[in-house]
Amino acid sequence: MIFSREYVHYLARRTVQHLLDAKAIRTTKPEAVVERVNGVILEELSLEDRINEEVRVILDAYQDDMRRSGASYTEMFKKVKVELARKYKAVL
Repeated sequence: MIFSREYVHYLARRTVQHLLDAKAIRTTKPEAVVERVNGVILEELSLEDRINEEVRVILDAYQDDMRRSGASYTEMFKKVKVELARKYKAVL
């Protein structure tokens, strides 16, 4: 993940505080909202990690073919990642 968990929690707290200050949301349990927002942010950020891992698994399966054809691992990684992001409708 590109951000630390502490920073994500900070972002969640600030986001909820901003929404409360703007009166965009109302709650009697702001900490519960912070935890929910924190979980959603972490899930979204971990999507890229899961996609990267899936790309590695795919490329490992085609490692010999790539070596024979002279394909660049880096270029293939980018191409496969873009395809998987499209498949999962993810914005990376």
